[in-house]
Amino acid sequence: MAKYTNRLANETSPYLLQHAHNPVDWYPWGPEALEKAKAENKPILVSIGYAACHWCHVMEHESFEDEATAAIMNEHFVNIKIDREERPDLDHIYMDAVQAMTGSGGWPLNVFLTPDTKPFYGGTYYPPKPVHNRPSWHDVLHGVANAFVNKRADIEAQAEQLTTHLISSNGFGLTKPAVGIISESLFTKEKSDEMFANIMKQADMEEGGFGQAPKFPQTFTIRFLLQYHKHTGNEAALKQACLSLDKMIYGGIYDQIGGGFARYSTDAEWLAPHFEKMLYDNALLVIALCDAWQLTGNLLYKRTIEQTLAFVERELTAPQEGFYAALDADSEGVEGKYYVWSKEEIKALLGADAEIYCEFYDVTEEGNWEHTNILRVIQHPADFAASKGISTEALWAKLDACSQTLLQHRETRIRPALDDKQLLGWNALMNTAYSKAYAALGMEHYRQVAVKNMEFLLQSFRAENDNLHHTYKAGVARYPAFLDDYACLIEALIQLQEITGEKRWLTEAKQLTQTVLDKFSEDETGFFFYTPSGQADIIVRKKEVYDGAVPSGNAVMAINLYYLGMIFDEGAWKERAATMCAALMQAVVRYPTSFGVWATMIQALSYGIPEIAIVGGEFATVREDFLKTYLPFRIFQSSPKADEQFPLLSGKSGYPETMIFLCKDYTCRTPVTQVDALLQQLQSV
Repeated sequence: MAKYTNRLANETSPYLLQHAHNPVDWYPWGPEALEKAKAENKPILVSIGYAACHWCHVMEHESFEDEATAAIMNEHFVNIKIDREERPDLDHIYMDAVQAMTGSGGWPLNVFLTPDTKPFYGGTYYPPKPVHNRPSWHDVLHGVANAFVNKRADIEAQAEQLTTHLISSNGFGLTKPAVGIISESLFTKEKSDEMFANIMKQADMEEGGFGQAPKFPQTFTIRFLLQYHKHTGNEAALKQACLSLDKMIYGGIYDQIGGGFARYSTDAEWLAPHFEKMLYDNALLVIALCDAWQLTGNLLYKRTIEQTLAFVERELTAPQEGFYAALDADSEGVEGKYYVWSKEEIKALLGADAEIYCEFYDVTEEGNWEHTNILRVIQHPADFAASKGISTEALWAKLDACSQTLLQHRETRIRPALDDKQLLGWNALMNTAYSKAYAALGMEHYRQVAVKNMEFLLQSFRAENDNLHHTYKAGVARYPAFLDDYACLIEALIQLQEITGEKRWLTEAKQLTQTVLDKFSEDETGFFFYTPSGQADIIVRKKEVYDGAVPSGNAVMAINLYYLGMIFDEGAWKERAATMCAALMQAVVRYPTSFGVWATMIQALSYGIPEIAIVGGEFATVREDFLKTYLPFRIFQSSPKADEQFPLLSGKSGYPETMIFLCKDYTCRTPVTQVDALLQQLQSV
């Protein structure tokens, strides 16, 4: 029986449950803790992390499991633990505060608040003893406790100043567009050229990706480059996008045995990942790979899509068709232990095949990372196969058989912990990935997964009055859904109607969009708050516009509004989407890698967004052919017959066979019967 048990034992979050038996008297965020702080006039210590966070585990072991440290925390503070994935709204607020104070941020995030929840001091990881000019956690605790008693006026002033900063920072990057209708002429091809040039200034043309280590996938920027190449034929854009994908696929960030991507690489060459595997990363990479496969036909991308989705189904799929949040970086308390290999171990398992396997995947006696080996590919498979006198197909057949043997052995190891909560927005991203994979590869299984998952989401995350919940576990949905939950779900519904032709998904998307307009709008700017109206336990309603690890809910809503505005002839929705893009244009053009989804939307407006309808006869067969084509940012519907409820399907009857219509503002060209003919029409636009 555990020596200590605190209030986190009643929570469902795996991250909070990890701390349920700390000697720290942890509370979850809620009325009990907040009222206690006010009643006892104590500062609040909020510690924020997530289940797959390596340094969160380190600080827990060093400090939160230590009885002497816990005694200091319990005496002087009301201690609150927050799972950043359950309450990203609180994480955004207090992360911004710490970044304003220190110039940097990360997790674990430790921030001190006044009893009325205003931040006044904070940082990230603190060691148990001072090291590298970083104070010890004990020093921080004593310093804050003393200041709260002896310099209370200064602390209150600091808290007010920071809160004012958080409110004012909500408008960063926004310029007020001219009043009236936003003309599409505002979005010029020259703006796309400028965004491309600014992206390439950050491009690593040797190892792929953008910027220096640590390197994140930046799939939004990759998708922008693929789209830019499609519009302009620019070879440098295609080369950088594909180089980035190739280097990640061949690197240690990709699980060469089990499929799936880790969150980021700690080095410039994608060798050593931070080993946690997040649902959203894998969804966004599958989406980018689908674009790349459609555009290039490179079988590497098809193979990686299939392997990654196989990983998702094997390790991140719940029995009820939902997707789990993440896999931990650590096992047995060691980061990456589950994934790395010694050469001796591989030789014992593979026998005569070990030598070629180890040579291909850079496995050596001394190791390529911390005296062990992360599997990676350092020579192009075709070149390696040629050097061995075999075909590339024969090489992959041999390697894959070996990998299967290693995978079976790996599954006998102690596994990394699973974060088994299911988040609405992340599930929606993976739903979109499955729809994109079906469109690109035509595998019926992917469409079935997308449909079943969507039915699960709409049922299990549903709240009262057309609202949604944010998280689900063990039959219980909790917390009001945030903007990106709604935005990503609407996007997934749009993609699902594209691959099924079922109009019910569009009707659902329209209803959810109205909910977003009613509950999240900031009418003065046209943007959306991150939290719904009426939420009382936050000090500021933030507007998130950056496209970070996940897309900005505002950016996704701009795309949704434009798309659904065309589908339902809601001119105000289209106008709002364009206004949002115009307001951020200056910041997006200057910093496109920080606004990747916005950049792709602005580029689409620059080149025009075609409207395409496939109607009648063998519409489903023609649709499959069309879906395999790389045609980013188009409005698309398919139907067995004309439908007067939808402007794009209206008046399209009386034809003897399946017809494909290319339209602009519902005015259509002469219909054609073949996708190739449609593509010729598009080239002449």
